[in-house]
Amino acid sequence: MKLQTIALFSLVTVAIGGIGWVFVYPILSGERKMEKRRDSVARAEPIARTGRAQKSRREQVEESLRDLEIRQKKDKRPPLAARITQAGLTWSKRKFFLVCAALGIVAFVLVLGAGFGILAALGFGFAAAFGAPFWLLSYLKKRRENRFLRMFPDAVDVITRGIKAGLPLLDSLRVIANEAEEPLRGEFRAIVDTQAIGMPLGEACAKLYEHMPLPEANFFGIVISIQQKSGGNLSETLGNLSRVLRDRKKMKAKIQAMSMEAKASAVIIAALPIAVMTLVYITSPTYIELLWTHPIGQIMMLGCATWMFMGVMVMKKMINFDF
Repeated sequence: MKLQTIALFSLVTVAIGGIGWVFVYPILSGERKMEKRRDSVARAEPIARTGRAQKSRREQVEESLRDLEIRQKKDKRPPLAARITQAGLTWSKRKFFLVCAALGIVAFVLVLGAGFGILAALGFGFAAAFGAPFWLLSYLKKRRENRFLRMFPDAVDVITRGIKAGLPLLDSLRVIANEAEEPLRGEFRAIVDTQAIGMPLGEACAKLYEHMPLPEANFFGIVISIQQKSGGNLSETLGNLSRVLRDRKKMKAKIQAMSMEAKASAVIIAALPIAVMTLVYITSPTYIELLWTHPIGQIMMLGCATWMFMGVMVMKKMINFDF
């Protein structure tokens, strides 16, 4: 009976955590606001027209920005196939759901075989099938984006030097596609391959944002698309973009360093109740066993788990700095 009660509470906690991660976390973590700010990058602002030549060029820039905004305007949460691609996986949706089903069945059989009961087995199976795979997908996507951001400013510098040396833009992109590391190499190879089948180079570069939904990738697509339509000094523009990317990288590192104290405090506060409960159980097990043997104690445990989860999400939002 005790084991079933513990398993039931563990099941509730895992299920709440999985559902919160999939549905509530994008709202509390600020990802929705960040995506709104990212979409506003391509929004054209009204520009005063002072001359025929300037009017023509500025109209081309405004038209390019409007096209990019329309093309990138989509649902806030991308479809599953796009999320799998953004995570760097080559799976189809069918294979992903098969993996989810396999994880759920394995978890169900293991928990049921351990003697925790059918309800606990169903709960753990549900969490393994619908919680763990989507969490892993988000983790792989974030890790791939961080690796891309670490190498992207150097790639822009290589393209700038190639253009200054007299190489065409496409040849400079091929250098990155052949010599860079993943995921940068794969993304630029996709640009080169897309251009080779007939798509304009500006549109091919703009599609980088679909595979790598980052403001930096959006900046690069906008710069190339506008230059292909309206002309201009591309090497100077890419040089300015490289400086902006490096400044953003420095700012992000500075923010992470300044927020480490708050993150450490959040971890300590979140782990303190569990640590105290474990120590009390080691020293006086009969004193604390009432929490999972008595009905009132079970209700208290459920309430504590819920409030702790909400507190962790609030602290995570407080220390999550997006820019």
